[in-house]
Amino acid sequence: MTDVLRRGRASLAFSFFAQGVAFALLVTRIPAVQDRYGVSDALLPAFLAAVPVLAGVGSVTTERLVRRIPPSRLLRWSQPVVLLALLGVGAGDRMAGLAVALAAFGLAVGALDASMNMLGVSLQRSYGRSIMLSFHAVYSLGGIVGASLAWAGAHWQLALWVSYLPVVAVLLPAVLVGSRWYVDGEGEAVSAEGEAAGAVVFRMLLPLCLVMTFAYIGDSTVSNWSAKYLQDVLGSSEQLATVPYAVYMVTTLLGRSIGDFGVRRFGAAAVVRAGTVVAAAGFAVVAGAPGAWVGMLGFTLLGLGLCVLVPQTFAAAGRLFPGASDAAVARLNVFNYVGFLVGSPLVGALGDAWSYRGAMLVPMALVLVTLVYARSFAAQPDRYGGGHERPRTADVGRGSNGL
Repeated sequence: MTDVLRRGRASLAFSFFAQGVAFALLVTRIPAVQDRYGVSDALLPAFLAAVPVLAGVGSVTTERLVRRIPPSRLLRWSQPVVLLALLGVGAGDRMAGLAVALAAFGLAVGALDASMNMLGVSLQRSYGRSIMLSFHAVYSLGGIVGASLAWAGAHWQLALWVSYLPVVAVLLPAVLVGSRWYVDGEGEAVSAEGEAAGAVVFRMLLPLCLVMTFAYIGDSTVSNWSAKYLQDVLGSSEQLATVPYAVYMVTTLLGRSIGDFGVRRFGAAAVVRAGTVVAAAGFAVVAGAPGAWVGMLGFTLLGLGLCVLVPQTFAAAGRLFPGASDAAVARLNVFNYVGFLVGSPLVGALGDAWSYRGAMLVPMALVLVTLVYARSFAAQPDRYGGGHERPRTADVGRGSNGL
């Protein structure tokens, strides 16, 4: 039984890694995609916005599908679609083909993100201790690997399909083989009373939805504006301006790698409060930085602070609704894309209308709202670590060897 859990954890971790690689390969090569298909600057935002919108649709659809289909099966087939859609983006040459590939990517990513986190939450429940941050740490590692591969492709001026094909050829069979060992949680039948009280459940989930949104507004601010901010506001060189996001990704990986130990020792609520304060301090340092190197320190703090919020928000949803955690995770996952959609335009509009230094204070204030809802992360009975760890469950759920 322990071997079942270990194999399930390792296979799910690899799924997170593969998704980190695939997503980074897409978003870091957007300029090359634009050039390949001749997408105008005016049309590009519509293409980019369509992906998270369709991902939200995919996540909502997943909430309904898991009532009849185990999350492991959805993950098993959505991940290959994501990888093949990525290859489609790189191999096509017509605008219509790009639209189809991005639509498939968006819908599949929504199902993939939701089902991965559903399995992560149920595995954490089976382990009886915090392991959710470790999955997101592996995702960050995948993002670093994907961004590095994208840099190599751009540096050697490789065609997109040449960059994408070897990655898909390696990851696709690997994730299909690994999917044999996914472990679903116990069946989550939602009672008629729970179905009728859907609005009440959403009100209970709303604080976590807000935290998820604000965390992704912060994350998208770093990914979309760190280079421009360092170069245009803090006067760095073009080369140095590429460093903050890399630093952010590395510190995100480090923070998530050790975060589970903090949750076990101090509890999830304390870790979330600490992460919120560190992230807010990072935005404050960035906004007030006199030069590029101090700005770099701010982005480092942002990585260390923001990295704990999203994994712990998913974990908190699972604890808050132990009888319907799949549905809670799917609904919560939609707000991942809401934050992604809102963050970049919000900072850009404020920067143009006011100042980019002032604009950095807005995501700071939004992230600080998490302190108001920190108690939501300490929902009983799953307080892990430091005398609060509960016994491991005997029933680890059903394996997913069948199709």
